[in-house]
Amino acid sequence: MSDQPEIAQKSPCVLEMEPGTYYWCTCGRSQNQPFCDGSHKGTSFSPKEVEITEAKKYAWCACKRSAKGEFCDGAHKRL
Repeated sequence: MSDQPEIAQKSPCVLEMEPGTYYWCTCGRSQNQPFCDGSHKGTSFSPKEVEITEAKKYAWCACKRSAKGEFCDGAHKRL
């Protein structure tokens, strides 16, 4: 099994978010991108807990290669 996450998509998931706790998919297998749906079970991956404190639009990383973790930094453009 690879230690690299799967590339869910080569563009960010841009979503209007409300304050709360969210679990960002780190494995790339979730069918509910960018959020965890438990598809990581049986892998070395686990979701990352993210606390959103401000209601606004966020660009979540879906390629799983961002240096900013859960938020897009444009890494998908280099894939």
